[in-house]
Amino acid sequence: MSSARRPDRSGTDLAAAVEQAAARLVLMWGQAQQSVGTRVSPSQLQALTIVQQHGQLNLNGLAAEMDTMPSSASRLCDRLQAAGLLARTASPANRREVMLALTRDGQRLLLEVSETRRRDLDRVLQAMSPAGREALLAGLAEFTAGAEHAFDTASHERRA
Repeated sequence: MSSARRPDRSGTDLAAAVEQAAARLVLMWGQAQQSVGTRVSPSQLQALTIVQQHGQLNLNGLAAEMDTMPSSASRLCDRLQAAGLLARTASPANRREVMLALTRDGQRLLLEVSETRRRDLDRVLQAMSPAGREALLAGLAEFTAGAEHAFDTASHERRA
């Protein structure tokens, strides 16, 4: 095979392959959300996931994590609270601070979406060879470490 036809594993071709895989994964995520009949938008699901990761979070923290204005996060939380998926309470430390936590229905929804995603991923992974799965696992570990380093460094540079 000539070098002109060999894929560029260090640059453009690799980035395109990762982008294509990520796009497929995003599609799978959306299909999982639809298959469980969720009544929430992707941004609402994102908000629920962020609250779940923190256990409890104030409204400003959620807005910062979603990179949105607190007023927008508040409206999003209004809809989640009305759907019975999110609870708002006053902080014991500061009564003016609004704390967010998942309700049982919110926890159940995220569990159902997660289980559906894992089943779908398992089907894809089982279609791969054992060597391919091992290579993917090693590559994802390095990718995650590289992404954390790159974004931690970029975040630190923005603050400086």
